[in-house]
Amino acid sequence: MIKGSCCCKAVQFELSETPDMLGMCHCSRCRKVGASALALIKANTLSITAGRNHIATYKATAEHKYDRCFCSLCGTALGEMLSSSASFPINAHCIDSDIAMENAFHEFVADKPTWFKIGDCAQQFAAHPVEQ
Repeated sequence: MIKGSCCCKAVQFELSETPDMLGMCHCSRCRKVGASALALIKANTLSITAGRNHIATYKATAEHKYDRCFCSLCGTALGEMLSSSASFPINAHCIDSDIAMENAFHEFVADKPTWFKIGDCAQQFAAHPVEQ
């Protein structure tokens, strides 16, 4: 079982499978909410084991597609943890267990700040990979 949590440990979860993929989002919104490292998971592999009542949702505005979840106590970005989709991204930094995976992609590279240098060989996309 893969375990994860927010910074204060109020929200805890388990994944029954390794995420499908890891990636980095460089859009300004993901950077600002602290959820640029994404672990793409299947919804049926996620079990919230503690603190569901502490998960708050920042609703997406018209220009954005996705709501963002966070711990209401410590503010840790959780990704789309309460999504009703069959698969969705969670904040990879919230995974406490060691997973043997490497970053597979960078999205919204066109929005990345100039001071950030990508240091791996993962595939890069100007926007969402599915939109290209």
